[in-house]
Amino acid sequence: MPDRNPIDKTAAAFAYESLARSDGATIAYRRSARTAAAGRPGVLPGVVFLGGFGSDMTGSKASALETQCRNAGYAFLRFDYTGHGHSSGQFEDRTIGDWSEDAVFVFDRLTDGPQILIGSSMGGWIMLNVALARKQRVAGLIGIAAAPDFTEELIWQKASAAMRDTLTREGIWRDPDGASLPISMRLIEDGRRHLHLGGPIELDCPVRLLHGMNDTSVPWQTSTRLAERLAGSDVVVTLIKSGDHRLSEPADLARLTETLDALVQSIVSRSAASPSR
Repeated sequence: MPDRNPIDKTAAAFAYESLARSDGATIAYRRSARTAAAGRPGVLPGVVFLGGFGSDMTGSKASALETQCRNAGYAFLRFDYTGHGHSSGQFEDRTIGDWSEDAVFVFDRLTDGPQILIGSSMGGWIMLNVALARKQRVAGLIGIAAAPDFTEELIWQKASAAMRDTLTREGIWRDPDGASLPISMRLIEDGRRHLHLGGPIELDCPVRLLHGMNDTSVPWQTSTRLAERLAGSDVVVTLIKSGDHRLSEPADLARLTETLDALVQSIVSRSAASPSR
């Protein structure tokens, strides 16, 4: 199953705001405004980062992206799903559907204009759900070891008989060694309502997928399968032979920010050439 990213030890000093939902839940977030213009007004997309399973928004990829966006003048948003980081709720009570709803909620309330979604691991699944729900505003996607369908393919299908039995009888499985996050049967069952790799994915925005070939959590073939399923033709998969699941080494972060800049410029150029858009 996908690894959670180590939590930044400086998180206690991390500045963030909270957004309240009508059900009483609160979602912690941090954002920076657009500070530069490129092309016609409204063309320069903002950037939304979607973290991984059990990760919070203080990780190195989110931090590197925020720095790059501030330097380049792009609006940037990062946040914690419910049950993660500084947001409310218990992790084991939440599902892919819940986290996708969190992402759409902050997308609608904290961003405007076109946006690029960047999803890391599970965030790559969430970004597909958000993009399908808000097609008109999603200008592009970047997946980092994207893990769509992982609850079925990487947890349930690989689970031992004992783990499946525990999930079926008790509704939740907890790693006796404490090395893995708790897994609920509700997570597995809800995940089945959001599977993507078994059929076409009706998204035609530009997509960039980065994946390490030494990823022991999510097979790199997941990204090539995802590329095949996407309806659009502007899809590029970059495989990093020495890369692991996190892709957080300095060279990986540099590649990520370069990928973002190139995608932004491509979107801006295409928009400038299409006045009707």
